[in-house]
Amino acid sequence: MNTGYTFVEKALARAAGVESARAGAILDMRPDLIFSHDNTAAIRRIFEAIGATRMSRPERVAITLDHAVPAPTTQHAQNHAEIREWVRLQGIAHFFEVGRGICHQVISEEALILPGETIFGSDSHTPHFGWLGAFGMGVGRTEMAALWATGALWIRVPESMQIELNGHLRPGVTAKDIALKIIGDRTVGGGQYRSIEFSGNTLPTLSLDERAVLPNMMAEFGAMNAYLPPDQAVFDYLEAKRTRDYTPIYPDADAVYADRYELDVASLEAQIALPHQPDHVVNLSEAVGQPVQQAFIGTCTNGRLEDIEAAAQVLRGQRVRCRLIVIPASSQVLLAATQSGAIATLIEAGASISTPGCGPCMGNHMGIPAPNEATISSANRNFKGRMGTADAPIYLASPYVVAASAIKGAITDPAEFL
Repeated sequence: MNTGYTFVEKALARAAGVESARAGAILDMRPDLIFSHDNTAAIRRIFEAIGATRMSRPERVAITLDHAVPAPTTQHAQNHAEIREWVRLQGIAHFFEVGRGICHQVISEEALILPGETIFGSDSHTPHFGWLGAFGMGVGRTEMAALWATGALWIRVPESMQIELNGHLRPGVTAKDIALKIIGDRTVGGGQYRSIEFSGNTLPTLSLDERAVLPNMMAEFGAMNAYLPPDQAVFDYLEAKRTRDYTPIYPDADAVYADRYELDVASLEAQIALPHQPDHVVNLSEAVGQPVQQAFIGTCTNGRLEDIEAAAQVLRGQRVRCRLIVIPASSQVLLAATQSGAIATLIEAGASISTPGCGPCMGNHMGIPAPNEATISSANRNFKGRMGTADAPIYLASPYVVAASAIKGAITDPAEFL
């Protein structure tokens, strides 16, 4: 019996230039865009080791300096210098300097990838671009070197999992809480090598800033990619930025899914991931009172304007009791948050504002905790040592919860400040 196609089956068939494909098929993909970041210099060495000299499609390559910016050591500075030289030698079309922001946020802001298109990145959170209705997949350095050299990469079309979200979120409960709930219920392997395809009447109620949280966090679910169906809000966002036409892709009504998960978000409480796994998730109420020495708001997951304004809403008229580090996801976010007054509110509350980029999320600088210091973070990972210190526990929560916890120096329900 013939059945419809999932999003991923349609998207990968398009990228491979074939009429149709099913889960399990092996396809040679030619993505619309590929990108790397501070790992570019290491990828270059692999590229040269396989005997390649020139990129096949430099006009479809983006490079962003974001993981250690400004350079915290001489070694990092040398790495950046080598990348700048590589960009010049190869004539790479899209290069973003220190301070512009995190790759996923910047590429979205620049509309370098569009609905229905395919993007591969040498960063595990590349499923992020599903918020635009695109196929985004993270690849390793060797795969990226092969993409530079040939412009193509073979992959197996994954099975799909449908996640249906219905209802309206309560005030102070966010898309971050939805993502943590899903991962907590199904574990970090629940979406392994699957296309996560969201549906339901909750999605149109989420702002664009919130929508990006869901596919971004699906990297912690083990997903190959994640997808939200693009609507008029997405099209309007892209209209002034795009430089080419595009065709959105939607799954068929009778598409076959390998698994389904349903969530009524109206009954959802704020969630928190306890150390040391993103799926060690409980209701926030179960963790209230645990002391923290540092709070961090930022990253590709929750460093957008609405996240910073959520923190400012909680912190207005308050003072923090522990370190609060706020790092906007991009220069555009920083500028908008400055113009809205949110940055002033955060500074008045005692927060530290740092250069747009990844910051302490992967333990390079700008917020590495001391041994045994606990951090509550709006980031996506809380593995042991993730922020650079092995014996420093990390909690994951929404910006509302992080800001409230900074006020008391302990995990706190933000309801009393909203």
